[in-house]
Amino acid sequence: MASLSFKHIYKKYPGGVTAVSDFCLEVRDKEFIIFVGPSGCGKSTTLRMIAGLEEITEGELFIGDRLINDVAPKDRDIAMVFQNYALYPHMTVFDNMAFGLKLRKVPKEEIKRKVEEAARILDIAHLLDRRPKALSGGQKQRVALGRAIVREPKVFLLDEPLSNLDAKLRAAMRTELTKIHQKLGTTFVYVTHDQVEAMTMATRIVVMKDGLIQQVDTPQRLYDLPANIFVAGFIGTPQMNFIDAYLQKSGDDLYLEFGSSKITLPAEASKDESLREYVGKEVIAGLRPECLRVDSESMEKAGSNVIKAHVDVTELMGAEIYLYLSTEGLDVEGKQNLIARVSPDCPYRNEDDIKIAVDVNRLHIFDKDTEKCIIHC
Repeated sequence: MASLSFKHIYKKYPGGVTAVSDFCLEVRDKEFIIFVGPSGCGKSTTLRMIAGLEEITEGELFIGDRLINDVAPKDRDIAMVFQNYALYPHMTVFDNMAFGLKLRKVPKEEIKRKVEEAARILDIAHLLDRRPKALSGGQKQRVALGRAIVREPKVFLLDEPLSNLDAKLRAAMRTELTKIHQKLGTTFVYVTHDQVEAMTMATRIVVMKDGLIQQVDTPQRLYDLPANIFVAGFIGTPQMNFIDAYLQKSGDDLYLEFGSSKITLPAEASKDESLREYVGKEVIAGLRPECLRVDSESMEKAGSNVIKAHVDVTELMGAEIYLYLSTEGLDVEGKQNLIARVSPDCPYRNEDDIKIAVDVNRLHIFDKDTEKCIIHC
């Protein structure tokens, strides 16, 4: 098993294009770490630099204590699982899984033992005599994983391995991958653009944008304590609500003002010196959809922290309802769009005018210019 150490890694292409900038990260042994971000953010390029499929322009990359910048891919003791499975169509499942071991001239009995053990872990022992064309997408994915497992690498690299599966199978495979990681006790480095995959499987998540690391933390801390607007908006479904507002002061209290709404901040937040510097200035307030509530108990607790809103659209999700709302705002049209996640017994429907209670104890306030978080209430 192995840790990974990235020390100021850059990837620059001819023509001045920089795909990855100053990438610094310590991946602990046996971690399941996920690189997540939009297309073109540099996450797959970073994975390919670990694999040796892309050269590192600047910086140093270590697997354990070994510098691997100039080590050939085959000598790095890693295994990569690709998005398109990359199975040999003319070979059986057994031969696909055994192929790498045969190239290394591993004894036949050892190959048989390793393949059968991997097939048992992946629940594909009954498929060993089949060819890829006779397999479902999920079974092909397991074979690709099995081919990596038999090599017993120090690090597993997985490049969007679930993106070709349907939604139901993708959810099932997320669970299976987590179980496999726990059984193997190996370091996993996983790339995806799907933040649900990242939130459900990762030990830690690396959020990337434009080749730069935005934040590295556990899934829950990323959700609760985003470092900036990009992370706050990227992590969470539906995404966080962002409200343009002015920060104002009344006595010892600070409050947010937008349209006809005034949201008083908690007492502890009002005492924060870094926040007081923004009094009279425009800021961006962030609220998760579950922090906007319509039940009578929340209304009582909220006191004056209530927003008048109009229901544009309702989406029944079974266990919950999403209310797509509009209220007065600071933008040119004087309109602010919001999403509230409420219980399925919510009585409100399209075109209703309603009141929304705001949970200010889970409010985030961001700098308008830098987009960095000033305070988490």
